Amino acid sequence: MLPKSNVHIRNKRASYDYEILDRLTAGIVLYGTEIKSIRDSKASLADTYCVFNGSELWVKQMHIATYQFGSYSNHEVRRDRKLLLTKRELRKLRNAVKDTGKTIIPLSLIINEKGLAKLEIALCQGKHDYDKRQSIREREDKRELAKLTKVRV
Repeated sequence: MLPKSNVHIRNKRASYDYEILDRLTAGIVLYGTEIKSIRDSKASLADTYCVFNGSELWVKQMHIATYQFGSYSNHEVRRDRKLLLTKRELRKLRNAVKDTGKTIIPLSLIINEKGLAKLEIALCQGKHDYDKRQSIREREDKRELAKLTKVRV
């Protein structure tokens, strides 16, 4: 039995820049040195996005640092990586992306209980500036409310 992993790499800008419409969990095809770097939490999802190439979904611009103990067979840092989804999920995403303004963004990268790397992706729609200001205002209101309830209790 594998111990529970504490690897949880998040794309913090995704919820700020995009309105999340639907979430899916996808497997990801990795080399041996890539999974070792991910287990060391040496990855970043900043500026990543997903595109269709033929009938397959690929994640672009995902940064996984080179493995420290890797040899000549170390991986490229920002190569395209294939995502593993069912045909039904791929068809659903492809039809949704055809609409203007919708895109697929990775939200988080985790190691599950079986030791496999999983990428949580989301179908998103870009926010306007006024939407971003509204979400900041809501977050600050929640923070103020939490402070007030903490003081009174």
